[in-house]
Amino acid sequence: MVKEHPFPISFPSGSIVDPERGLLMAKYLIKSSYTAEGTKGLLKEGGTSRKAIVEEMVQRLDGRLEAFYFGLGEADVYAIVDVPDVTSVVAVSMIVNASGAVTLSTIPLLTPEEIDQACKRSIDYRPPGA
Repeated sequence: MVKEHPFPISFPSGSIVDPERGLLMAKYLIKSSYTAEGTKGLLKEGGTSRKAIVEEMVQRLDGRLEAFYFGLGEADVYAIVDVPDVTSVVAVSMIVNASGAVTLSTIPLLTPEEIDQACKRSIDYRPPGA
């Protein structure tokens, strides 16, 4: 059974039900880039330590860390998380960005079925100047 929320919540991203807790979860991709100070911390603590810290933070929000990878290029870390509401992922973003050690961006992930639903919607739109 899915637990009811005290107010209506929109789940724009790959909503799933966590079978262990009965919570409706939304899926997000979090891209993070270390600042010079954050890189110094990473060099000191290592990658597995950072993953454990992120996993614990997400679990405290009743969420789950699905994947955590370091990358080369546009971002330093790519994480996929399932969280019960958008305010949880916004809280993560604000706290992490406020640290000054990491900048992150959060991207809602959509299922193919959600795209199918969007494709079937009829929306009236007039382009500028038309």
